[in-house]
Amino acid sequence: MIASSGRIASGQAVRRLTVSIRLAVSALVLTAILLTAALSSLLWWRTAEATSRQLAATINEQIVAAVRKEVAAIVDEARAAHTAIRTLFLQNVLDTREADKREFVFLSQLQSQATISWVAFGWPDGAFFAAHKLGDGRLEMMEISLTDHAGQRRIDEYDVVPGDIEFANRRFEPTDFRVADRTWFKTGIKAEDPSWFKVTDHPIGERPSIALAGPIDVYQERQGVLAIIIEYTRLARFLAQLEVGHTGTAFIFDGSGELVAAPDKDADELHPARGGQALLPLAQKALANAGTDKDTWRSRLTPDGAAFEVALTPLPFPGWRLATVIPEAEFLGPVETTLRRLILGLAVGAVLAALASAFLARTVIAAPLSRVVGEIRHVETFALELVRRHPSRLKEIASLSGAIAEMAAGLSAFRKFIPADLVRALLRQGVEAKAGGAVQELSVMFIDIAGFTSLSERMGDRVVPLLSRYLDLASEAIVAQGGTIDKFIGDAVMAFWGAPQPQPDHAARCCRAALACRRAIEDSRLVDDQGQPLQIRIGINSGRMLVGNIGSELRLNYTVIGDAVNVASRLESANKTYGTRVLIGEETERLARGAIVTREVDSIAVYGREEGIAVHELVGLVGEADAERQAASWIACYEQGLNRYRRRDFPGAAIDFAEVRRERPRDRPAEVMLERCRQLQQEDPPREWQPIAVLKSK
Repeated sequence: MIASSGRIASGQAVRRLTVSIRLAVSALVLTAILLTAALSSLLWWRTAEATSRQLAATINEQIVAAVRKEVAAIVDEARAAHTAIRTLFLQNVLDTREADKREFVFLSQLQSQATISWVAFGWPDGAFFAAHKLGDGRLEMMEISLTDHAGQRRIDEYDVVPGDIEFANRRFEPTDFRVADRTWFKTGIKAEDPSWFKVTDHPIGERPSIALAGPIDVYQERQGVLAIIIEYTRLARFLAQLEVGHTGTAFIFDGSGELVAAPDKDADELHPARGGQALLPLAQKALANAGTDKDTWRSRLTPDGAAFEVALTPLPFPGWRLATVIPEAEFLGPVETTLRRLILGLAVGAVLAALASAFLARTVIAAPLSRVVGEIRHVETFALELVRRHPSRLKEIASLSGAIAEMAAGLSAFRKFIPADLVRALLRQGVEAKAGGAVQELSVMFIDIAGFTSLSERMGDRVVPLLSRYLDLASEAIVAQGGTIDKFIGDAVMAFWGAPQPQPDHAARCCRAALACRRAIEDSRLVDDQGQPLQIRIGINSGRMLVGNIGSELRLNYTVIGDAVNVASRLESANKTYGTRVLIGEETERLARGAIVTREVDSIAVYGREEGIAVHELVGLVGEADAERQAASWIACYEQGLNRYRRRDFPGAAIDFAEVRRERPRDRPAEVMLERCRQLQQEDPPREWQPIAVLKSK
């Protein structure tokens, strides 16, 4: 039982660790799908990310090229305008004091050079003249004279019409602007060649700009300083025209890190550029991170979890740098959206695949395997007649089912050699196939054919069909009462009750089986070679005996051994002496009392034992009219004679036994006891005489 408990505990532990094949297959399929999806998604993501970054770099290069081209054009246009006007002055084609010609030339340059905001000239005496764009639709001429309207600025406005300009109005405004105080003038008046300057202060107020300013000499006499000025608003409007993705931005910074231009499509000379660009702090942070590195610089910044690609590129203007800020979402956003859809699609596909695999695993694998397991259970319980072959589309399962069916067929060939019910019971009880047993109170029965030795000698091999039929009838009666057939020994049958399945009424079952066997033989009308009905003798005894697997390492037999077993065998032989058919021991009679009708035949000492036991003839079952009628008549008379016999009242006992003989002339026990009483009357037994008959043979 300890080994059995260990197996049960082990089995429970295994069951806790096992899963169904449907779940296992579904998990494997799902895992394969998820791993494939994860690897594919990762590879796809990496490829898309690299492609997106390359696309961002390409767009940045295009933006840089466009800005560089624009800045180079601004520089070139400024130099061209400065050179053209300076040449007119040097060649004396235009005099610096000729107002009409000067205005025409300055206005012509503004109209022909789209990026120029101002053409200005300052004289050493502090006089100032300039042509200034007012957006794309107007121009203005302004002059500050120290003699004519001193302290005021004369302004002439013109409307730009297709191919020409039209005078609009003139006005005077107070001004404190002094050109001689401006850096570009003070430096330019002393210089030999034009230079670039950063300009913020203009006659109309502060306007961040750059100016190409240089001296004008006529006949080696310095006339003043000519300045070509470009306001930053022109750059801001140009940057607004660039498409840096959908939400990316480009900025221009000067050498000190100050903002030159940020995108503003409405900026011009009349409308200052708006600040407050959302991505400006990122560009400024990139400048800070780049430090003194003036070469092209790239970085990935992630403020508040959002990623941006930032690039700094030098421009063809001293100290200027272009900063492009492109959100990764511009390029990776669609990738992420596609990836989310892909993951969602894969998740749905994985669920569908899991359901499909579960269905297929159940239909193609689990269900056939369950049926195969059921067949194995039949083999396990030795119910071999229930084993069936199950076809399957899977070759391995079909082979397994076929192998199990063939194994069951092979084992079935041994069912007639091995008690199938016994094997099932042992398997149910978890009895291991190794030597061992336990002492229990059981009932055992021996059956054999009267005169079988001479019968077999006479019939030879013709006795086999007769013997087989007899053993069939005996086996059926025993099995019907839950008995365990121990073995066949020639014509003898040995069976026991109470093991391996506990049977509290084992004695009554054994007695019922004996009576059923006797009736079955009678009803079968089996006869010997001489035409005489086949007669059987049965011995039954109950008591404590050893039951279990008895034998060697090579061969085991589930059997019972012990003194009580030997007594049952001797009682079967004692039937010869008393002419009875079924004799049972006193313990069997005690245990089955109330269920059977018996008569006590005698007290005997079986061969090999000195003490005597009371033996009873099994007459029938309680409730059977014939058996109870016999108990009320001749059985009572016989047992009365037996009591007198034991009290040494041999004459009285002889009378009772003779009475039984008159009622049952062929009653052999009464005949034996009557003869014994008469003999004892003649011999006068000694005082130590015991009413126990000693049997001299097995």
